[in-house]
Amino acid sequence: MKNSNLIIACIAAAMMLFTIDTKAQLKTPEGSQRAQVMQRVGITNITIDYGRPSVKEREIWGKLVPYGYNDLGFGTSKAAPWRAGANLNTTIEFTNDVKVEGKDIEAGIYGLHIALKEDGGATIIFSNNSTSWGSYFYDEKEDALRVDVKTKEAPHTEILSFSFPIIEANSTVAALRWEKKEIPFKIEVDVKSIVMAGIKNDLRNTSGFTQSNWDNAANYAFNAGELDKALEWINGSISGNFFSKETFSNLSLKSQILVKQGKTNDAMTLVDKAAKLGNASQVFQLGTGLISQKQNDKALAILKDNVKNNNGAWPSNFGLARAYSAKGDYKNAVKSLNIAMTKAPERFKPRLTAALEKLKKGEDIN
Repeated sequence: MKNSNLIIACIAAAMMLFTIDTKAQLKTPEGSQRAQVMQRVGITNITIDYGRPSVKEREIWGKLVPYGYNDLGFGTSKAAPWRAGANLNTTIEFTNDVKVEGKDIEAGIYGLHIALKEDGGATIIFSNNSTSWGSYFYDEKEDALRVDVKTKEAPHTEILSFSFPIIEANSTVAALRWEKKEIPFKIEVDVKSIVMAGIKNDLRNTSGFTQSNWDNAANYAFNAGELDKALEWINGSISGNFFSKETFSNLSLKSQILVKQGKTNDAMTLVDKAAKLGNASQVFQLGTGLISQKQNDKALAILKDNVKNNNGAWPSNFGLARAYSAKGDYKNAVKSLNIAMTKAPERFKPRLTAALEKLKKGEDIN
């Protein structure tokens, strides 16, 4: 019994020492400091995590960073590319599926490696193994994607850096810069499909219990050219749900959708309903929107009513001036704009004055 208790005590002591040892590791700076950069394209985050070595007057390309695939003398890999940084794997994460240099890659975290070529090219490698030290354990079988790119000459960069020098609505370019070389690769995102899929899912959960979310969903779909889905979602805001009701916003948006679908008569009926629910500024926007659609008669009608219904508030008179201008009636446009000038805050008067000068010259202010 005593021996048994002694053994248990020894095991407990050993476990305690092991615990103390593993928890007692000191935090000290890495020689090549860790960094992280992130770029969002649409709603997709692209994050690169990497170690940042310095040049320190060393010969980098072909020496410190050898060309091609090499036996580094450690680990399991006999044909390792460059780790694209220092210490642990350089990693890249995509929160949605993307294309890199035109090739598909799924959302996830990948080890990022680069194989340099002597002719100025490079192969960017995305490995499903993102947790190893460097590329010492690189295995080609774990590749998720390889793409070939061209490197560029660049101004000297002492400390290795990743950045996103080009950013567009549906794409970005990620680039590694070190010494006098830049290694760029293009990442494309199908923003519309990702956002539309997200909205469809969100409207099925708690987000779908708020009317404004249906309005926002419909507005996004409308601007993205998805008219049928925009109409479906705005109809959900107007009727059929416990929160549904007619508002200026949803009726005016539905009218715009119908105009795009060629259903102008139905759209104008909704314009009349929306105008009765809007304030002076909202109806001003509705009327100027109609002017842009070349619905000048309807714009003039609702903007006249806007003046009557809002005691001649200055935005209503400015809107009416624009409606008269669209009809070529510059005389009445000047009258309405002069009334607006007497009521408008000082910060708006330069804009109104410029419009007035154009009208006096017989020029349309729309």
